Amino acid sequence: MTETKKPVYYDDVAKMVDAIIKRCNKKIGFGMPIALGKSYQVANEVYRRAKEDPEIDLTIITALSLEKPTWSNDLERRMLTPLRERIWKGIPDFDYMLDLRKGALPPNVTMKEFYYKAGSVKNDPMAQQNHYSSNYTHVGRDIMNEGKNILYCHTVAKKEIDGKVVYSDSCNADLSLDIKKFVPAAKSLGYDFIHVGHVNDALPFMYGDAVVDEDDYDMILDNPEYETPLFSVPKAPVTTPDHMIGLHVSSLVKDGGSLQIGIGSLGDAIASALLMRNNANADYKKVLDDMGITSKYGEMVERVGGSDPLEEGLYGTTEMLVDAFIELYKGGVIKRKVYGNLSIQRLVNEGVLSETLTRESVKTLLEQEENGPLLKEVDFDALKRHGIFKPEVSWENYELVLGDARYPADFRQGTNVEAILDNCMGERLENGVIAHGGFFIGPNHFYDDLRNMSDEERKQFEMTGVAVLNQLYGDEKLRTLQRKEARFVNAGMIISVVGNIASDALENGTVISGVGGQYNFVSMAHAIDDARLIMMIRAVKETDKGPKSNVVFNYGYTTVPRHLKDIVVTEYGIADLRGKVDHEVVAALINIADSRFQEELVTKAKAAKKLPQDYQIPEQFRNNYPDQLIKKLEPYRKMGKGYFDVFPFGTEFTKEEIALGRSLREFKAKMDKEKIKTILGLARQALQPVPEEARPYLKRMALDNPSDFKEKLTQKLVTFALKEAGQI
Repeated sequence: MTETKKPVYYDDVAKMVDAIIKRCNKKIGFGMPIALGKSYQVANEVYRRAKEDPEIDLTIITALSLEKPTWSNDLERRMLTPLRERIWKGIPDFDYMLDLRKGALPPNVTMKEFYYKAGSVKNDPMAQQNHYSSNYTHVGRDIMNEGKNILYCHTVAKKEIDGKVVYSDSCNADLSLDIKKFVPAAKSLGYDFIHVGHVNDALPFMYGDAVVDEDDYDMILDNPEYETPLFSVPKAPVTTPDHMIGLHVSSLVKDGGSLQIGIGSLGDAIASALLMRNNANADYKKVLDDMGITSKYGEMVERVGGSDPLEEGLYGTTEMLVDAFIELYKGGVIKRKVYGNLSIQRLVNEGVLSETLTRESVKTLLEQEENGPLLKEVDFDALKRHGIFKPEVSWENYELVLGDARYPADFRQGTNVEAILDNCMGERLENGVIAHGGFFIGPNHFYDDLRNMSDEERKQFEMTGVAVLNQLYGDEKLRTLQRKEARFVNAGMIISVVGNIASDALENGTVISGVGGQYNFVSMAHAIDDARLIMMIRAVKETDKGPKSNVVFNYGYTTVPRHLKDIVVTEYGIADLRGKVDHEVVAALINIADSRFQEELVTKAKAAKKLPQDYQIPEQFRNNYPDQLIKKLEPYRKMGKGYFDVFPFGTEFTKEEIALGRSLREFKAKMDKEKIKTILGLARQALQPVPEEARPYLKRMALDNPSDFKEKLTQKLVTFALKEAGQI
């Protein structure tokens, strides 16, 4: 008989870290999950000990260590201080990140990260040198391959179910399952593994593979004094190009299919367009017509996606469960349920089995190869969990037991099947899931939405590991059936005209973010017959030297190679590249590039013999200019229905903060491009009185009553920025 392991409970983080250091003999590979699931208290205490004791060899292995915004000048301080107090009140800092930013990590501490907030470490030598590029599905393996004792620590939610205390990985089920697979191999090499859970009741209790018993942990830190609010990621503004990309993508989504999207403005743009398609279909079809999507891509839309409402709905399959999925759920789009049983899922896909069970549909189910001819206990349990059998029915020695009655589970005899249908059959399919996720992070209202759901409602959003979500291996048949008509939507930075995409780094090797799960989804899109990969590329990047095309002739870095090309979307259109030869690929990508750069691309492609010498860009693709997009969307924005809003799902910023943020960004851009002209304009503003309409904005910046010359000058600067941006 195997003895159940019990964790050691602590209410003092210092005492727990004492035990960790002793057990690891001062050599610690400290693994933490991406983003939200890190424990501030454990991380800071372990790091403090390493700073104090140079004999401790500490390697921190993680991704996206969340940081509150900081300022570098007085204007930024005035903007950010109220935001930090309102949005991130009570949230500590990670001391190792504060030291990393100062270049002050001690020599006995190394940081390794596989994913960064986009652009946050471009100029950080240590971060650039210690980035490891790895598929998300390989991160658990890589953590366990450090050649050290491994401490894996994350925050958890706690709940009593049926009289037993259990824990949920909640926001980060992503790596726990994967890491456990590699523990035996690490221990065979003499390395220890310590699994630590830190209880934080601010976390919503999520279900699925995230739920584990206490014996899953070696140590549990449980003290209300160590609980902290969840880190909020405020909504990013959705620009016109973002909305246009989202509109194109929404037309490529198949009703009854599956959807993967990420966090940020592009994800919000896709979600808002899908809601328009589902809930305001006449307006949606009209905007497709007005934007030329129907005329240019109508055949492809009908073949790959659609423009009608999503009556069957979508299933969400995503490594990152973002708030856009909750908005789609509220709007009746995310609603297609999947089931954790192969025979059930197959018959659901075929339309044989529906939520309301019938005698004929259950009979067909029991006749499936997986369930017979003798129904095994494991299969009975799976069917019962999904409502095929009544809750009071049990399995015993190949018989179904209901009270004093027993029914042989031998389906070779029709009378046995009939008796089971007469007496043991349930009424409805149960425990269907509308979205699977590996980790989540978002704005505060997203966390509130999850916490405020009933348990039954929240169970529809299951959390599991990235090895389940990001690939098919291990349960290919079931996962393929669940992910039917999948649309895996990812973003890239730059694409060459032959189809190579750079998503995570620049051609000189500078890491911008990380590959994360992108390559996993690319591979899966090609492995599932009816799936499609949709790569989103903003056609233009604004720089201090003017606009720059993100559709280029060639680029010296590749994340997604061209032999895995599929669908590419920019704000100007859709390029279906699957199965196309080079001249077709080049032409299709130039068609969706910004028209200011198209002729140069054509010239280079002809010189490289990738286009015929007489090739001409079709007339319908020659008007790809930003002002044209704004002009065509403007009537819809004026309808008063919320179409193509900057913040389609709301924001934690006030209207004054939104206007100030936009105005100051535009002012900075003008200073970079036209410094002398901008300074002269500011000088003229300094001689004029402050307009009354500027007062609310100046009050927000604590500049309504300047006390000295510096504050008066700052007041004039802010007023000028607001005027130039058209806010006053």
